[in-house]
Amino acid sequence: MHRQIPPATVQRLPIYLRCLNESGSETISSETLAELARVNSAKVRKDLSFLGSYGTRGVGYDVDHLVYQIGRELGLTKDWAVCIVGIGNLGRALAQYRGFGERGFAVLGLFDSDPAKIGKKVGGRTIEPLSRFKRAVKDRQLSIGVITTPAASAQEVADQMVAAGITSILNFAPTVLSKPDNVDVRRVDLSTELQICSFYLARSRGKQAS
Repeated sequence: MHRQIPPATVQRLPIYLRCLNESGSETISSETLAELARVNSAKVRKDLSFLGSYGTRGVGYDVDHLVYQIGRELGLTKDWAVCIVGIGNLGRALAQYRGFGERGFAVLGLFDSDPAKIGKKVGGRTIEPLSRFKRAVKDRQLSIGVITTPAASAQEVADQMVAAGITSILNFAPTVLSKPDNVDVRRVDLSTELQICSFYLARSRGKQAS
């Protein structure tokens, strides 16, 4: 049975993993990891306790073991096959990003509805028509779908992904998707993030002016 880990903790686990991999140490204290991750040490200790890791007083945490524990919880002990639908500027950039492969995410499918793009290669893979999508999901065991289409077509693409058996979707389209309860959708909305940046910038400048 999987232990229940709070969503906020799950959000921080990849940050801890990156910090551990960059630390270059054999052991690390919760205080050091907290400083690297820009959180407080009590939060680090609580987050890691959900993994069953409590460290050793005066020594800290074994880095290799902690990397394994976090990787296991994040499902990184196996490789995942990824497909990208919508090969515009953003889709092309993601298809050529080498970091996915280095972290165990293999991009094994690129799809688009534009006939002018079909057959062209991006990042070593050929862009395919959406008519081949369902078969590709089955044949290549595609597990994660990335949507980089315009907002108007994102829901239709999401529906196709769900119908093909994909239950994990990363959505870059600026729209909220409807989906079944068993499907996890992560939304990456750059305009929303910029608006949040604007909020904090306006507050900061307001304080300076007061």
